Amino acid sequence: MADQILMIQPVIIGTSSDHHNQYTYHTHSHYEIYYFRGGKCTYLINDQIYIMEPGDLLLMHGMTLHRPHIDPVEPYIRTTIHFDPVFLQSFMHAPLKVNVLEPFQKLQNIRLQLRDETKQEVEASIDRIQQLYDLGDVVSIQRSHVLLLDLLLQIHNLCSTPLQAKTVLPSARAEHVQRIITFIEQHYAEEITLERLESELHLSKYYLAKIFKEITGLTIFYYLMQRRVKQAKVELMGGVRPITDIGYEVGFKYPSHFSRAFKQHAGVTPEQYRKKNLFPSSSS
Repeated sequence: MADQILMIQPVIIGTSSDHHNQYTYHTHSHYEIYYFRGGKCTYLINDQIYIMEPGDLLLMHGMTLHRPHIDPVEPYIRTTIHFDPVFLQSFMHAPLKVNVLEPFQKLQNIRLQLRDETKQEVEASIDRIQQLYDLGDVVSIQRSHVLLLDLLLQIHNLCSTPLQAKTVLPSARAEHVQRIITFIEQHYAEEITLERLESELHLSKYYLAKIFKEITGLTIFYYLMQRRVKQAKVELMGGVRPITDIGYEVGFKYPSHFSRAFKQHAGVTPEQYRKKNLFPSSSS
């Protein structure tokens, strides 16, 4: 839905405190700035898990599978800015000396933990952008686009120091879940069972299944299917290789299982997805 809206509005900004019944894993073609203001949220981005704190800023490339898991008891307050990178580049009539899209292009997905004065500065920028955006008139929206460039320059500066430090998770349970996610990321195309996870991670399969569900809100195998379908989407966009071969390559033993799982997670069959999402070069 957001991808369709961005075809009309190349930038979408909003602050929300609502709770959806279910936040599914998803991808999209636009870049996303996600600013966490309050609540209790565990955010999963591909093979990384983040325990969010107020002031945390996520930069997301979009095509990486991501999903928040929230505690519905507490208010979940966040601001999101989705934007089309192609539009932003065309909007910059005079090329900047700094490539403001570099953090998205090179880091792809990262968390910045903003505190004190830096938090205040970035939050003030986000608030002003939304104020102008919400006014809705042409001049105000264009001003919000200009200020978005300034925000991206701030973010680029925050990313200038290589952020190589390993994420420190606040509990052993979260660390174990991260190990499961990392293992799936490395072996999703292979056969994965609870028994194999138990053997590889040296923890009870019942314990692994329990803590994964508690922290992510998903079962291990639902997450695994999402990961396989995500990879299948990438392969299908190429438009060259047989769909059956792609199903085998991403870990499905039977074409019927691949088709059924793909439609369950993507809402369309692999064939329909390919027709809608072919890269331009694949049709030439």
